[in-house]
Amino acid sequence: MKSVVAIRHVTFEDLGIFEPILEEFGYRIRYLDPGQLGPDALEALDVASPELMVVLGAPIGANDDALYPFLGAELDAIRHRLDSGRPLLGICLGAQLIARAMGGRVFPMPEKEIGFADVYLTREGQEGPLRHIGNPDVVLHWHGDMFETPPGATRLAYSHPCAHQAFAVGEQVLGLQFHLEVDPASIEPWLIGHAAELAAAEIDPVELRERAQRHGEGLKQRGQQVLREWLANAEAAYGIE
Repeated sequence: MKSVVAIRHVTFEDLGIFEPILEEFGYRIRYLDPGQLGPDALEALDVASPELMVVLGAPIGANDDALYPFLGAELDAIRHRLDSGRPLLGICLGAQLIARAMGGRVFPMPEKEIGFADVYLTREGQEGPLRHIGNPDVVLHWHGDMFETPPGATRLAYSHPCAHQAFAVGEQVLGLQFHLEVDPASIEPWLIGHAAELAAAEIDPVELRERAQRHGEGLKQRGQQVLREWLANAEAAYGIE
């Protein structure tokens, strides 16, 4: 059976609607929680072995090594994975860490982008798996920092507050600033876990919950189609069966 290791930073920011697609493709899912296990778990990880590696999001910054020392080990793991050439998916913080590992900048935005709002595709984005979300189309944003598309990568998407929303390196590396993996029907843990952040940004959780219900099923279907096509392309590029 194929395997995927997902580096997870908080328990409710998991693979979400991507899990059934991974199971459909025959993957055994393993979560690795460096915040609980510490840097040693990342240093001991054989990053080249799993057919797929996913780096998930978190409410911390990609440049916060001094505050969260495991991030240094995580960056090293990402660099080794990039060197292996095997499929790698990064979401939010994960995409920022991939961008940083590749030499791109990660920096604060003037204000946070949180909620259901449009994302726009570049010409290259319209030609790949992201075309399933439409152009423009509503997705879930939840970030205060932004990566710049790193050297050697192709910019795929943007929003008006955030010029760099997605990038790819060939068929095997995909970085998403927005959250296609979140199941809108299970948004409540996000509203609870990020309650302080929502309050500080003066964002109404009631409105977020209502928009999740409104956009839920269609967004779930489109997000799963994106992963299904990207995964098929990545597997074909690396010869994974």
